Amino acid sequence: MVTTLVELVQGLRARGHEVAVIEPSGFRRFPCPGYRELELAWRPGAEVARRLDALQPDAIHLATEGPLGAAARRHCRRRGWAFTTAFHTRFPEILAEALRLPPAWGYAWFRRFHAASAGVMVPSEGMLAELRGRGFERLRPWSHGVDLGLFAPVPGADLGLPRPVFLYVGRVSYEKNLGAFLGLDLPGSKVVYGVGPLEAELKRRHPGVHWRGVVPRHELPAIYSAADVFVLPSRAETFGLVMLEALACGTPVAAFPVAGPLDVVGEPHDGGGAGVLYDDLRRAALRALDIPRERARARAQQFDWGAVCERFLGWLVPARADGALKAGSSATLRPGVRA
Repeated sequence: MVTTLVELVQGLRARGHEVAVIEPSGFRRFPCPGYRELELAWRPGAEVARRLDALQPDAIHLATEGPLGAAARRHCRRRGWAFTTAFHTRFPEILAEALRLPPAWGYAWFRRFHAASAGVMVPSEGMLAELRGRGFERLRPWSHGVDLGLFAPVPGADLGLPRPVFLYVGRVSYEKNLGAFLGLDLPGSKVVYGVGPLEAELKRRHPGVHWRGVVPRHELPAIYSAADVFVLPSRAETFGLVMLEALACGTPVAAFPVAGPLDVVGEPHDGGGAGVLYDDLRRAALRALDIPRERARARAQQFDWGAVCERFLGWLVPARADGALKAGSSATLRPGVRA
C-alpha cells in the first residue's frame, strides 16, 4: 500500500497538482495491537484538524482506516467537507488472526467508517464484488500500476541457489497464508524476502527455506528476475502489487484463484497466461515454470501508472460544495502508515 501511495503522489505532482501528505512520522506513535511492525499515531485529532484547516484542501482522500483516518474523517464531517476513502488492506482478517476477533466485527466497523465517504476506491473487481456483498456502498474501481522503468528483467540475475527458485516477497504476516507456500514439496529452492510478526515462528518450522529479510527497493528487480516462479499464497489480497512487480521482471506467478490474483494475473489459468491459478498451489507453482518470461512481462505492461493516476483524479470530489478540481489544485492524501 505504501508503494502505491508513493507512486500515486509522484504521478499527481507530475500532473501539476499540489499534494500534502499527513502520515504518522509527525506524531507520537504506538505499535498496532497484534502487529507491532505497524506504527499508529497516538491521539492525532487536534493536530490533524489544525493541518487540514491550514491547508484548506480542494480534495481530501483518506487512504486507511487507522487513527489518522478516523481523525480526518471526524474533522471533515465537522466542517461539512466531502472526502473519498480507499480499501487497501483486509484489516478485519488481520485482526481476526492477531486478536481472535470475529471478522464480522471488523467489517462492521469498516463499513461504518466508509459509509460517510463520497466514494470508496477499491483496487480490484474481485474485492469490489466482495465488499458490495458485505454491504459497502459507493464503491469505485481503481486498479494499481507498476513502475515499468524500475521493474524490468535483469539479464543474468542469480541468487546463487539451486534451481528452480520459488520466490515470495512481502509481509510475513497472518493474512499472507505463507505456510501454504513454505510447506509445499517443491524442487530447487524456496526464498522469502520480508519481515513480520510470524517470521520467528515460520523460520523455526521451515529451516530449509532461505530467509533474506528486507532489501532496498532498487534491489528488487534483480531478485524478481533471478526467480523462476513468484508464489503468492495469500487468499486475502485486495490487489497484490508484488505480483505485478514480479511479472514486470518477467517472472510468472503461481497463486490461488481468488480476488487479487484473478485481477493481476488474468485468464486463463492453465498456463496460457502470465501465471497459473489453482486451488492446488503446488500444481500452480510447477505449471508456472513453463510460462515464457516475455509473456509475464507483457501482462505487466497493461498496468500503466498514467491511467491509474487519471482514474484516481476522476474519482476525487471537491471538499466544499462550491469547489472545483483543476491542475495545480491541492489534493490532501493521508496514508495511514509511514511512507
